[in-house]
Amino acid sequence: MFKKILVANRGEIACRVFRTAKRMGIATVAVYSDADARAPHVRLADEAVRLGPAPAAESYLKAELILAAAKATGADAIHPGYGFLSERESFAKACAEAGIAFVGPPANAIAAMGDKIASKKLAKAAGVNVVPGYLGEIADTDEAVKIASDIGYPVMMKASAGGGGKGMRLAWSEQDVREGFEATKREGLASFGDDRVFIEKFIEQPRHIEIQVLGDQHGNIVYLGERECSIQRRHQKVVEEAPSPFVTPEMRRKMGEQAVALARAVGYYSAGTVELIVSGADKTGDGFYFLEMNTRLQVEHPVTEAITGLDLVEQMIRVAAGERLAFTQDEVTLTGWAIENRVYAEDPYRGFLPSTGRLVRYRPPAAEARQEPARIADAALPHPNPSPEGEGLETGYVRVDDGVAEGGEVSMFYDPMIAKLITWAPTRGEAADLQVAALDRFEIDGLGHNVDFLSALMQHPRFRSGALTTGFIAEEYPEGFEGAPLGAELRRRLAAIAAELSRRQGERAARISGQLGAPREISCDWVVRIGEIEHEVTLGEDMLVDGALIEGELDWNPGDRLAVMRQGDATLAVRVARTRAGWALTTRGATHQLDVFHPRVAQLARHMIAKIAPDMSKFLLAPMPGLLTRLEVGEGDRVEAGQPLAVVEAMKMENILRAEKAGVVKAINFAPGDSLAVDAAILEFEQG
Repeated sequence: MFKKILVANRGEIACRVFRTAKRMGIATVAVYSDADARAPHVRLADEAVRLGPAPAAESYLKAELILAAAKATGADAIHPGYGFLSERESFAKACAEAGIAFVGPPANAIAAMGDKIASKKLAKAAGVNVVPGYLGEIADTDEAVKIASDIGYPVMMKASAGGGGKGMRLAWSEQDVREGFEATKREGLASFGDDRVFIEKFIEQPRHIEIQVLGDQHGNIVYLGERECSIQRRHQKVVEEAPSPFVTPEMRRKMGEQAVALARAVGYYSAGTVELIVSGADKTGDGFYFLEMNTRLQVEHPVTEAITGLDLVEQMIRVAAGERLAFTQDEVTLTGWAIENRVYAEDPYRGFLPSTGRLVRYRPPAAEARQEPARIADAALPHPNPSPEGEGLETGYVRVDDGVAEGGEVSMFYDPMIAKLITWAPTRGEAADLQVAALDRFEIDGLGHNVDFLSALMQHPRFRSGALTTGFIAEEYPEGFEGAPLGAELRRRLAAIAAELSRRQGERAARISGQLGAPREISCDWVVRIGEIEHEVTLGEDMLVDGALIEGELDWNPGDRLAVMRQGDATLAVRVARTRAGWALTTRGATHQLDVFHPRVAQLARHMIAKIAPDMSKFLLAPMPGLLTRLEVGEGDRVEAGQPLAVVEAMKMENILRAEKAGVVKAINFAPGDSLAVDAAILEFEQG
C-alpha cells in the first residue's frame, strides 16, 4: 500500500480523497493555487505545496509542477480527482515515467475513450449500442448541413474533445446548423484545444443514465448499477440518483454487461463510468446508446457508494496499488435509494447566472445534526459491507461533501460548486423528503445559490413520478424559475410563524430597561400579509389562523437565523430574516415576504401606494459577469424582437443576447474586449 498520496485537485473532491486516505493510514499532500491558499483542502492535508497563480492554466493544469511537488514531498501516488488533468493521457504517462503510481486507469484507456469519435468506433466494435451519426471529421458548415439532413433532424453537434456540457448545440433545422456549427467549433477550441465536431441523431424523450464500472489490474471488472442523471441544465447535471426509476433489472444487466465489455476492450482498470442516452419512449429495454466513457471518478459517485456500501475512492487506491477486487459481480447488491443535489453558486431567479464572491455565512445541514463526522464521505453507508455507523440509518441519512468554508471565496477561476448534498433512504420518496428537509437547513449568505431551485425540483410532481428526461428543466420552467409554489396549508403555517416571531421580538424589545413612556402591550391579534392575501392570526393558548387551529411548537429565539416548527415527528425548518415590515421566510424552495401588522396598522397600510419599479426595458443589461466578445449592431440601427445584439463569454461559454422588443440603438456603452459586471448597460434603446 502507498505511504503518501498527492491529490492533483482542489475543493470538495480533494477533501473527499484525503478523508479516505487518512482512514486508510496514508499520508496526504495537497497542491494549491494562490486563490486557494487558505482553502479547506489545504488545511485538511498533512502537507501542501503551492503551484502558482489562480488561473488553472498556470497552476492545476501544470503537470510538471504537480510531479515536482510529488517528488519534493516523497508522494508515491497521485490521485487526479475529476476535471483538470484527470483524463489527460500525457499526465498518466508522465506519472509512470516518474515512478509515481497514477490512481486511475491506464494511459491507453484514457486515450481511447478521450476522443469521442474514436471511442464510439471502439464501442461499436465491442458490441455496445451506439447512436446513429457521423463520426468522421467535418470540413465546413455546408458539409455539416448535408450530414445533418442525411441523419434527420433533430441532431446534436458536439465538440470531439468536449465535456461538462461545453461545445454542444442542438439543431432542429438547417438554420440551426448554420448558426451553431462555427460556435461549437470555437467553444471546442477555446475549452479543449480541439475544434473538431461530430454530429449524431438526437434521441427524443432522452434520459441520461450511466453505469459505474470498477476493474483491477488482474482482469476482473464489475458494474455497480446505474445512476440516473437526466435532470440537467445546459447539459450540466443538477440532480443524480441511484438506482434509476426507469431501469428494470433486465435492462440493468444488459447495460452493465455492455459497459463491462467496453471496459475490457480497452484493458480498463480503476473506477470509470459509461454514459448512456436512453430513449424514454422505448419499451423493449434495448433503447440505450453509448455516449462516452469518463475515465475518472464522477462528481456523482456518492449515490453509488450509498446504495452499494463501497467506498469508490478506497477501491481506486487499492486497485492502483495492485490489489485484486475483493468481491465478484454476484456479490454486488443495491440497497435503498440515494439522491444527490449539486449546490451551485448561481442565481436561479436570474436565469441561473453564475455568482461569485465571499461566503459570508456557510452552514451545511449535516454539520448541525451530527457535527463534522457526518461530512466524511465514508462515515456511514447503509449496507452490510461496511457495517452502518452513525445516527438515523434506519430511516435514512444526510451527507454533505464540500470543499468550502465560511469566509472563503467562490472564485471566478473554478467550478461554482459549493457543496453536494446526498441523502439515502429505503425508498425514493423518503430520500427526496430528506433532501427537502436538509435543503431547508442550508444557510448560505454572500452570493447567489440554487438551494430554492433544488428544493422545488425535489417536490415537483413530475420528479416524484420518475417521468424524467434531459429536457425536464426547460420543459417545466420555460419562463425561468420564480420559486416553488406556495400551497394553502404552508401559507397558513408561515403566517402563524411570522406572527409568533413578531410577538417574541416585541416581548424582547419590551424588556429593555430605561425606555420612555408606559410599557408596551404585546398584542395577541395580528394581520399577516403574504402578497395580496391577508390572514388574521390570534396567538393565545392556541395558534389560530383565520379561525383555524395551527398545531405545532416553534423553536426560535430573537436573533436565531433558523426557526423550526415541530408537530409530532414532523418538522418545518424556516430560514428567518428581518424586513422593514415583517419577515422574509425561506422554506420549501422559495423566499416569502410576510408583512406583520397590528389590526389597526393593517387598516392604514391598505391605503399605502405601492412603489413602481423603474422601466429597464430600454437597456440591454449584461445578465452575468463576462467578456463582451462581439457586438452585432451599431448606434442608430433599428432592431427587431429576437434579433442577436451582442455575445458575452462567461465560464468559457458564448451567450447570445437578443432584443426583447423592437427599437433603435441610442447608445453603445461598451466595446468588444471589455469586461462586464452583472447588470452593466451594454446598449440603450429608444422607440422608433
